[in-house]
Amino acid sequence: MDIGNPTVPPRGARPDAALRAALDAAGACVDTAPDFALAEAEKALRAVPGLPPALFVAGQALRRLGRADEACARLALIPGADRRPPMVLWELAQAASEAERPEQAIAALEALTRQQPGVASGWFLLAAQLRKAGHEEDAWRADLSAVHAASRDPELLAAAADINAGKLDEADAKLAARAARLPDDPVGTRMQGELAWRRGDMTEALRLVERAVMLAPGFDLARDFLVRLLMQVNRLPDALGHAELLAQSPVGGSAARLVLASVLVRLGDQERARGIYEALLRVSPDQPLLWQNLGHVLKTLGEQGEAIAAYRAAVARQPALGEAWWSLANLKTVMLDGADIAAMEAALASLEGEEGREEDVFHLHFSLGKAYEDAGDAARAFGHYDKGNRLRRTLVRYDADQLSAEAGAAAATFTSSFIAQMGEGGCPAEDPIFIVGLPRSGSTLVEQILASHSMIEGTMELSEMMVIAARLQSRVDEGEFADFAAMARALGPKERLRLGEEYIERTRVHRKTDALRFTDKMPNNWQHTGLIRLILPNAKIVDARRHPMSCCFSGWKQHFARGQTFTYDLTEIGRYYRDYVKLMAHYDTAAPGAVHRVIYERMVADTEGEVRRVLDYLGLPFEEGCLEFHRNTRAVRTASSEQVRRPIYTDAVEHWKAFAPWLGPLEAALGDVATCYPEVPESLRP
Repeated sequence: MDIGNPTVPPRGARPDAALRAALDAAGACVDTAPDFALAEAEKALRAVPGLPPALFVAGQALRRLGRADEACARLALIPGADRRPPMVLWELAQAASEAERPEQAIAALEALTRQQPGVASGWFLLAAQLRKAGHEEDAWRADLSAVHAASRDPELLAAAADINAGKLDEADAKLAARAARLPDDPVGTRMQGELAWRRGDMTEALRLVERAVMLAPGFDLARDFLVRLLMQVNRLPDALGHAELLAQSPVGGSAARLVLASVLVRLGDQERARGIYEALLRVSPDQPLLWQNLGHVLKTLGEQGEAIAAYRAAVARQPALGEAWWSLANLKTVMLDGADIAAMEAALASLEGEEGREEDVFHLHFSLGKAYEDAGDAARAFGHYDKGNRLRRTLVRYDADQLSAEAGAAAATFTSSFIAQMGEGGCPAEDPIFIVGLPRSGSTLVEQILASHSMIEGTMELSEMMVIAARLQSRVDEGEFADFAAMARALGPKERLRLGEEYIERTRVHRKTDALRFTDKMPNNWQHTGLIRLILPNAKIVDARRHPMSCCFSGWKQHFARGQTFTYDLTEIGRYYRDYVKLMAHYDTAAPGAVHRVIYERMVADTEGEVRRVLDYLGLPFEEGCLEFHRNTRAVRTASSEQVRRPIYTDAVEHWKAFAPWLGPLEAALGDVATCYPEVPESLRP
């Protein structure tokens, strides 16, 4: 970049052509031969004392020779003060930085950025010097000014255009060339991180974005991106640390506080998230999404009346906000009335033909399905549920054949002989109680009952085991192992111990009490029962099971905020249930007694008996509090959050029968699993 050339000699002095040529030659080799450049500059200064070009070359050479203090002294002799050419100010700033003279560097850089506010490198160096001098807020603002300046950099703009157009290879080439020239450029580094993320390389994405934030701690956009990446890989404590910093940004405002609130919600700190939402709404109440988020937190905390008010405040401000309507309908103890139905039908009509509003549309269909179901109109309810599911299914990826193959591979691997051959190993901790099965199977009820025991802490649906399993599977996908079985066989005692300890450590952040045991209610962990037995041999596994027609229909008419992509098609959810029953039946034979099954209908009919049986399996004494689970005020984040705050009820056991005329595809997919329930049909037994 061209930032000027200090070639004006002092008044009365005129360097001849030979002297100018010698200085030009010295300046050209200052990086490769600083000793020679310094000698030439000194020669010129003897001929013309105070000659600015000679002082400049001398300063450059001295800095490269590691004599930063002397470089500062020479460069300070160049006249012009703050009006000195940008090249001089830049060199003086770097020399002062190396000489540990931050205040002198700051003065030079402030002058430089006034002259050239569009040059990002000057701002970034100014931020570093301000930070070194203890001026944190000024440093933060300088970093932000640097990012703003970089937003007009043609090279970065071209790379960004390629990324947005999906031309990732072209963007990669541009950014790699820039990195070779400017290895410490925070903006280019962050963009390389985004490129790695788009390619699915989370490890490299995190490395690069963490480096961008290290290079420029005030780079708010990079830190925001880093928080989201850390949340994606479930590094929640790290995400919280960065979100706390981001919230301190002098220009962060409400957006930074919302990022913090989202991390707090993931960590289960609902009360603090609530405080953030309420504070923001006091300042600016006309924000429907904020009201919706507040409603989510209040629902989790069991504040049903306040949650309803928050959701209604959201739809009052944005009538077509589908998620807020669904959140209201999804409060299972709330019945929407005729006025609500009319408002939702009108909202749905207003969205007709609008692109990019699919989420609002399918949420409204699910909401109308629930409203018509509560009104007793099964036909209309099913119609809306069907439309919502069909639209949602087009927006998610799910392969039923792949799930069947993975379940089959697990069964073929974790045989009784394999388990015996693997011998002892893994982390001996007895802390975790895994509650597995399908969503809407009564698992939240089981968790609430167990969490009412003095020795058990209820957490939430934790993703840590799925993260570990996915990482192991990636070793197969990347060719390190021929198949899943080869990978499992390669897990020696030390690695199994490490993996088990990793799970215990990664879940520790979700534990708020000193209870000896805790629940992990991620239902999908039935797929990882074998892995759990390998790495946490003393963990307990409770399989919550409900009648397949009731469970699958309930899951199909439930829209899930994330995951559970198998639930949006009746045939697919039926197949999923069969795969689940088949694999769990396999474990009943391969590892008898390793899994305890709770049948929902039996729990409803004989609560105390079933509670005693599950506590016996866990090796814990019976406590009356487990029967008073509905009095437990703990936060509950699942779709059943309101239902488990009521005593046991039986009205949902056969609710699906009102929709039986339309459930043929589900019944066909389930086959004998439905007719044999709760027994396992011969066709699925190993």
